[in-house]
Amino acid sequence: MSPPSQATAFAPASVGNIGVGFDLLGHAIDGPRDVARVRRIEAPVVRIDAIGGDAAGAGSLPLAAEENTAGRALIALRDALGLAHGFALELDKGIPLGSGLGGSAASCVAALVAANALLDAPLPRAALYPFALDGEAVSSGSRHGDNVAPMLLGGVVMATATRMVALATPEWLHCVVVHPDQVLETRRSRAALAEPYPLHAVVEQQAHLALFLTGLQRGDASLIAEGLHDVLVEPRRAPLIPGFDRVKAAALDHDALGAGISGGGPSVFAWFASRAQAQAAAPAMRAGFVDAGFDARVHVSPVAGTRADIIDNGPP
Repeated sequence: MSPPSQATAFAPASVGNIGVGFDLLGHAIDGPRDVARVRRIEAPVVRIDAIGGDAAGAGSLPLAAEENTAGRALIALRDALGLAHGFALELDKGIPLGSGLGGSAASCVAALVAANALLDAPLPRAALYPFALDGEAVSSGSRHGDNVAPMLLGGVVMATATRMVALATPEWLHCVVVHPDQVLETRRSRAALAEPYPLHAVVEQQAHLALFLTGLQRGDASLIAEGLHDVLVEPRRAPLIPGFDRVKAAALDHDALGAGISGGGPSVFAWFASRAQAQAAAPAMRAGFVDAGFDARVHVSPVAGTRADIIDNGPP
């Protein structure tokens, strides 16, 4: 059977870093998503025909494939496989730009999942990872997988330079993610981390990461809570996010296991031991940004969020 000529896929938003795992850990969330519609075309090129959606800033994204995360990912796919055919792409942006929710990553992952369905021999998810890293680098300036990996696999994922490792994620874990009407560009957020760190802080962060990962593996809420403390990145980025301290305090006041900056910010996430706790905390966390003068949207999701997938293959 020949592959379909077009496919549509979505990619979910994500929480990058999860505080203690800078450029290493991330998890998908159910809620905001990007959608990519890809057609297989005879011309050996990748082109972007349209970018739409209700996400703020969608209209400013480049249509030139080389300059777009999704376009660059599909170029990398074509080049690596030596494909004779090309792809035409349309993006529907549902994840705001500069939100800390993986908006640039979602575009390239959705495009890759859709394009993969059009191949004569579709690749396993792991094989799409390097192409997603190529796409993500267009936006962030570096190849880090803490957003693209959980989008490709779902749930909590450890992302190294060469592989994705899905981690045990207890079903009872839920999160609240609050996105304020602020924009914090990834490059600016990363620039705040340029100065060297003292060794004692690095060792402390390693201890937190070890506790956190052990807590996930054992399904132990107390270990997760003990580990979910970012002493490296959060202190430098928090001043870039007006209202952050209020939002985090609201989460901890409502028995969060921990809270921190989602990706490069300005969104803030918190983990809870049940959905009921997360739902109870969500209004207070949103109020933290509102009290600071910013409207905000709030999302409650299992930590084991859904992976990117095909929505509709369309006609063959």
